[in-house]
Amino acid sequence: MIDVRSALDGGGAEAFVKAHIPGAVHSDYDKAGWRVTRNGVPFMLPTPAELEKLIGETGIDEDSHVVVVPAGVSSTDFGAAARVYWTLKAAGHPAVSILDGGFAAWQAAGYPVESGKTVPTPKIFTFRSDDGLFAQMSDVERHEHGVLIDARPASYFDGKEKAPAAQAYGHIPGAINLDSAAFYDPVTNRLRPKDQLAKIASRLPAGPVVAYCNTGHWAATDWFVLSAVLGRSDVRLYDGSMVEWTADPRRPIASARTRLDDLKKKLGRGS
Repeated sequence: MIDVRSALDGGGAEAFVKAHIPGAVHSDYDKAGWRVTRNGVPFMLPTPAELEKLIGETGIDEDSHVVVVPAGVSSTDFGAAARVYWTLKAAGHPAVSILDGGFAAWQAAGYPVESGKTVPTPKIFTFRSDDGLFAQMSDVERHEHGVLIDARPASYFDGKEKAPAAQAYGHIPGAINLDSAAFYDPVTNRLRPKDQLAKIASRLPAGPVVAYCNTGHWAATDWFVLSAVLGRSDVRLYDGSMVEWTADPRRPIASARTRLDDLKKKLGRGS
């Protein structure tokens, strides 16, 4: 088991040492290297060499069945587990699961916990890229993605707010907004039942899908639900997302702001 608690959920190494699932290994989502800066863009998929080192030093090889354990406290926290899951699958690992409800659900159920540090036994992991799981910026630029879904809250999609690292408000033209939080039940801190997930996703057209957000974090939940839970084929994640897309001001952006500007121009011409 990989416990990925971090500052994102108010946890991290100290929380792990205090209590964790017996036999679990801690690998901080923010600090361990699951997301790296490449070509000036933060939070990207690591290189093959970086992934082999990270995964192997965590005590994982191809024969391991990896269970990713989030804190189990929020939809954003679940996104961390989904992003680690996607990273392992993109690296070619054959057997990965997420503990729905995370450590909080495990502890609430009265299952045993242990304290102290856990030192993993390093193993050799060989990277085998699954190119069908991730999209490059060039794929999105050429519109070779089928359905493009924006996993952010509507306020980001509409251009009312933006991530600090993004250079523009709004969304990639043609995208459909499907907030990743819709898939999550904040009362139980688990994914919603499968029939509810299917109903939420039913408005998406059939065909290939690429999910994105600001940095590929929220989008990992959309990717996970559509592919791993609902079984849709040809679902990819664009990890560069809005931060990479908006780094070049020449790339198009759509938002409620641009629609308002267009309306003002039309009204100006008609006056």
